[in-house]
Amino acid sequence: MQPDFPKRFLNCQEQLQKRQLDGFLVTNLTNCYYLTGFFGTAATVLLTAKRRVFITDARYTLLAKASVSGFDIIESRTPLKTVAEILQADQVTCLGFEDQVSFAFYQAMQATFTGVTLLAQSGFVEELRLIKDDYEIAQIGQACAISDKAFLDVLDFIKPNQTTELQVANFLDFRMRDYGASGLSFETIVASGYRSAMPHGRATHKVIASGETVTLDFGCYYNHYVSDMTRTIHIGQVTDQERELYQQVLKANQSLIEQAQAGMTYGAFDAAARDVIVQAGYGDQFTHGIGHGIGLDIHEDPFFNHHAKKLQAGMVVTDEPGIYLDGAYGVRIEDDLVITKEGCQVLTLAPKELIVL
Repeated sequence: MQPDFPKRFLNCQEQLQKRQLDGFLVTNLTNCYYLTGFFGTAATVLLTAKRRVFITDARYTLLAKASVSGFDIIESRTPLKTVAEILQADQVTCLGFEDQVSFAFYQAMQATFTGVTLLAQSGFVEELRLIKDDYEIAQIGQACAISDKAFLDVLDFIKPNQTTELQVANFLDFRMRDYGASGLSFETIVASGYRSAMPHGRATHKVIASGETVTLDFGCYYNHYVSDMTRTIHIGQVTDQERELYQQVLKANQSLIEQAQAGMTYGAFDAAARDVIVQAGYGDQFTHGIGHGIGLDIHEDPFFNHHAKKLQAGMVVTDEPGIYLDGAYGVRIEDDLVITKEGCQVLTLAPKELIVL
């Protein structure tokens, strides 16, 4: 199975027409990878109605020729100058560019592209990345399978009153690599005891003690695509309140899984989990969004603060409700979901029942 690059090219041409652009310049390396399959530190893509151009320097020429098809490949150490020559030859007068470029880069374009109107564009490629194809879903699924296996292994590694948070994080990191991950999709979060009330508590030298709650939030890259999973476990014993809190978060997580489907508004997606926690009396302790999109980036569209937008089949999103009691402990459970017309497919399959080590 391979990425459907011809379809991506067609989608780009439709974007050019929809946005009334003669051409579009891509410099974001992740977007360049999405369009070409090239992964390196020097890449510029120019799309016009007449051609598709890929520019890199001599370090990557051989790699580009081996991995990039459907593009004119040009070796250059001055990509903007090369682009300027093409724009002049193709009589491109209205060029779109990614709006996240630096101001210095924008000034360089202004100085180099004479006679060209420059129009910043938001989400030109990101809109195309929003819906994952079968290849992309398969890669994310494999990344999730790696995370699942690493989680099961770490349960045997943790020793109460001996193992530190940092040791657990390092174990997860290397175990995911052992199972085929090419890297970490973000810095692994291990937060125990009172630190588990910190939604993004990075691992420290703190020893994980008996009687504590431990939140593990981690993920990996597989073929450039990410996983993102959170599980919360308990060490030695669990109180009635901790058990009740855990069940509320699990109920919220599962409620969203049961309701998520294409056509659902972003607001309804958030409410499917949040309402469970609010009704349990912990609304003020659920302090972050319900989730986000994942794919080539660990955080990408959709973001659920745009409540009126609707889910579409092929989106891959996280479902991560949590409750955090400041100074005491916290619980979060996170899964990765593929949205379908009929519902959703859960990609993270590690156990979610209350685990007490």
